[in-house]
Amino acid sequence: MIHLADITRIFQMGDQSVYALNKVRLNIAVGEYVSIMGPSGSGKSTLLNIIGLLDQPDKGCYELDGKNVTDLTKDEQAQTRRDKIGFVFQSFHLIPRLTAAENIEIPLILSEIPPDERKSRVVEALHAFDLQSRAQHRPAELSGGQRQRVAIARATILRPKAILADEPTGNLDHSIGAEVMMLLEALCQTGTTLIVVTHDRELSARAKRHIGMRDGKIVTDTS
Repeated sequence: MIHLADITRIFQMGDQSVYALNKVRLNIAVGEYVSIMGPSGSGKSTLLNIIGLLDQPDKGCYELDGKNVTDLTKDEQAQTRRDKIGFVFQSFHLIPRLTAAENIEIPLILSEIPPDERKSRVVEALHAFDLQSRAQHRPAELSGGQRQRVAIARATILRPKAILADEPTGNLDHSIGAEVMMLLEALCQTGTTLIVVTHDRELSARAKRHIGMRDGKIVTDTS
């Protein structure tokens, strides 16, 4: 599903060129469960951003689901992200003034799904993530675990082929974090590709494949 060939990303720091990614090669198949670890500055967040089409490489080729997406326009990137990728972040990124149900509905509105279908799919998602009783509550009225469940429901409402999770349990205690990971893993078991960036070795160990990064390169890749 994901094929990266010699992906290079360079940032200018004053008069110096810093290689955030240096000729990275990576293949991830449909339905794989992959963790990416590395120290700060190793390139793991840049790699996730490029996989998620939030950034573009300076060199190399990126194929997503059989299509070369290396040089997409911003509009084409947005459409591909919407159709194929779901994001789960450490800080939830929910809209404070919207209810849980309204936050979940946002991707459906952006995709111009008809109102009746939107309503039924939001109800289905609320049930799937045990949020029925919190549907009309705003993020400030939800616990951390509930907010992350809303974020996951929003990320998966369009049934993406891949979920990219950046430190998804970073703001949660251990037991709630484990519940959140079980939700993500259940989605992976249905065939959704799951890629998790984390500093947590215990969390990384849950994955089936482990990628280690340093200095913009993949240094380990084990199953």
